[in-house]
Amino acid sequence: MLKSNLKKTSSLLLIGTLSLLTLGTVAAEGAALDTTDMVGVSFWLATAMMLASTVFFILERNNVAAKWKTSMTVAALVTGVAWYHYTYMRTHWANSYAADGSHPGVGDSPLVLRYIDWLITVPLQVAEFYLILAAVGVATAMLFWRLFGASLVMLIAGFLGEAGHAPEMPMLAIGVAAWAYIIYEVWAGEAKKSADTTSEGTQFAFKAMALILTVGWAIYPIGYFLGTGDDPNNDALNILYNIADVVNKTAFGLMVWYAATMDTKASASAEE
Repeated sequence: MLKSNLKKTSSLLLIGTLSLLTLGTVAAEGAALDTTDMVGVSFWLATAMMLASTVFFILERNNVAAKWKTSMTVAALVTGVAWYHYTYMRTHWANSYAADGSHPGVGDSPLVLRYIDWLITVPLQVAEFYLILAAVGVATAMLFWRLFGASLVMLIAGFLGEAGHAPEMPMLAIGVAAWAYIIYEVWAGEAKKSADTTSEGTQFAFKAMALILTVGWAIYPIGYFLGTGDDPNNDALNILYNIADVVNKTAFGLMVWYAATMDTKASASAEE
């Protein structure tokens, strides 16, 4: 009982420390949110959702078996890192929107901040497929490196194209090809074959995560396409990216949590 209380106390202290380190700075720097700025509203909602998800995953980490704690930690890291970056992305957007008073409704897309966030969180998300399989002892190191490498190719190609450092359409094609490889791996490759040998709860979570990766991640190339050309639609691009980030990062983590809790309960029942 004492050990459990200490774990919960340490989790709450960690959450409180992170809040003090980031929210104070952002609150001091942020511009007021304009009532007509729907993109800004989406940034604020995404920031709040990322924080709520991070708190939930940290607290729930105490309620799963030891073999699942790494997966829960990574789920919290994904939303926690996203929350940190979103506090700055929302401020970047609001400040640029307010500063352009001669052209109301114009904001500057936080492209670099967004890709920095993705460069950290997307490989972590892809690694979750490996981690939930590793938790039940059916994963290989090569699977991890293949998924990790494909995610980096996807992100680097996307940034080079969207930032104008390379032709937009060829970079989009390379990024989509890397994404397609990840989809193949989780639906028909080694990852899928390994998942088929696991418990019912783990299989459900794995399939749900694969569905999120397939359908949810399809929003990103749509947003990328909206940002190309001589007259990019920054409003639609950022709203789409914000929705995609919230759904993909939060729902992805919830599937990890579901697998962890179901497997933990099944193991406890088997021991009784």
